[in-house]
Amino acid sequence: MKFKGISLALLFFTSTLFAQKGDTPMNTYDMGGKINFMQLTESGVLVVAGGGGFAGIKPGESQPHFIFKDYGKVKREEVEFIPMSPYVIINQGGLLGTKKTVIDVISGKKLFATEDNGWKDANEAAIFLPENKLVVIGNRKASEKYVLAAGIYNLDNGNQDALVKLDKDVGKTRSAAKVPVSTGTPFKVGNKVLVPTSQFVICADIATGDILWTAPEKNLTWMTADESGKEIYGFEERPNGDTRIHKFSETGKELWSKERKIKGKVSRFQILPQGIAVVSDVEAKSSSSMLGKIAASKGESKIAFLSAGDGTDLWEKAPKTKDFISHFYITDEGILFGLEGGGINKISYNGDPLFKKPLSTGEDIITMATTPQGLIYITKSDANIVNLKTGDPVWKKPVKYKKASSVAVAYDRGHNRYLLSNGTEVLAIDENTGDINTLCKIDFKWKEEPSNLEVRKDGIFFNSDQNFTMVDFDGKEKFSGSYQAPGKSAAGAILAGVGGIAAAGIAMTTAVGAQRHRQVNFAGTNMATIGDLNETGKAYMNFAEDMGKVAGQSFKEMSKRFKATAASENSLFILTKLDDGVGLVKINKDDGKVVKEIVLKDKKPDYEVDDFGGYLFYKPNDRTISVFNLNN
Repeated sequence: MKFKGISLALLFFTSTLFAQKGDTPMNTYDMGGKINFMQLTESGVLVVAGGGGFAGIKPGESQPHFIFKDYGKVKREEVEFIPMSPYVIINQGGLLGTKKTVIDVISGKKLFATEDNGWKDANEAAIFLPENKLVVIGNRKASEKYVLAAGIYNLDNGNQDALVKLDKDVGKTRSAAKVPVSTGTPFKVGNKVLVPTSQFVICADIATGDILWTAPEKNLTWMTADESGKEIYGFEERPNGDTRIHKFSETGKELWSKERKIKGKVSRFQILPQGIAVVSDVEAKSSSSMLGKIAASKGESKIAFLSAGDGTDLWEKAPKTKDFISHFYITDEGILFGLEGGGINKISYNGDPLFKKPLSTGEDIITMATTPQGLIYITKSDANIVNLKTGDPVWKKPVKYKKASSVAVAYDRGHNRYLLSNGTEVLAIDENTGDINTLCKIDFKWKEEPSNLEVRKDGIFFNSDQNFTMVDFDGKEKFSGSYQAPGKSAAGAILAGVGGIAAAGIAMTTAVGAQRHRQVNFAGTNMATIGDLNETGKAYMNFAEDMGKVAGQSFKEMSKRFKATAASENSLFILTKLDDGVGLVKINKDDGKVVKEIVLKDKKPDYEVDDFGGYLFYKPNDRTISVFNLNN
């Protein structure tokens, strides 16, 4: 499908706006209007939006990869990026209705648009993987009497699989209060789609478009189901911040005699053989009066363990948190969780504490992971390994250090030790004994602290935004360097390779489930499994494998990108002030030498670096994008 849009001429580089030692931009593009924002996607395609519409730039292509101008100027808040997929959804709304368009940024194809598919407006657009289906809920055009409908589309090609008219009483005399309207995210289970409305839940057959049944539950916000798809849970988020959980069968039959009332908003929901684990977040109450401020409650997470049979509490007494839960994992023995303000606990499925007492830790737990010795935790002020069954410390005493703004950790398999940078030194911790010694001191300029620590073939490399150091395995410095930042106002971003993927994965797994937030949800994925610290590349490869499960060439391209050797494995990119102006320096991590300099001659450069693919995207003015190849 071709895109409507402006004609973008390729501008071959002839001016002195850029300078690079022995190099020029691969391509420079005039975007046809003032650029409102640009963002690098996980697929390696840069999307650019503004007065010239919405466009994609793919390194190596002489023209923009695609141009979409049907909606005119596109703002940042109108673009929804679907994590771990090639899809973006453009949402524009007004008094005359809400428009949505789905674009595959890898293929450059427009797969769906409300105006091209007979929709007056679209309230919801949810993507389901690995089936690669789009479900749209909204109202059809005037010729169809604005009937509430659900459309199911195949994202392999954009074709419509089915259209379901959800309001069977359209045209009949009734009050406005009786007209069903969409209230939340649709849910796909097997060959059925479930749509929550203000009157009931509607279940339709995807293949035929026939309505199979309705359930009496009203105003549901989102839904999920057990592994079999036969038991469905609906969540009704109330105006007061609380949640009601309903349960019904694959035929719409109510399975609980009454809904379960939950204090706060459900943030985690795990269906287990022993029952249902529910975490809800209760926000702090505020008051303008002095007495009210004293009496106001502090926000906290609450944990409940419910019977799948009738929704009743299985625990006589739920554990008190008095804080928000930041880490939540399901283990064979029970539920393991960590708190924002510090502290780790583990509760059996019978509700009994499994740790002799809650584990006291520093604030801001950065990492909880399994090791051969037990559970390792790392906060901004301490670290330890504890017995995962009892909570007893494995190391004689915790590693304590002055609270750091940034803590990095790595596993040195060749020397059976953990490495931890706490801002002032790199600590080496024997994985078996917990014995600690200072491997080396950190002496970064401008009071920076390392944000990255990695074990390489010939030593240990660590860096911050403007500093880097390599030491040998005994802690002796091999080389170091520092480049002063060009100024606080410089704007830029780097899409890290493995780190960027892991961050996206973490963002997904902290949610209750993919369907609720229109995120990717791969079949068989356990959203609450604790990871192994020693398997640093496992998450990265898992994402690549997940991409390969989805039909379609775009997902195959993403899988290849994730499996390929990342440029970031051997290179560090630093923005600094060079002799000829502000620019980007590429450093070889194994010898500390400068591989390449790109001078941007801009005191406030706006750029993005794809260090996964090895490209620099730079905006030299309000309407132009240039692409540099950082690989050679």
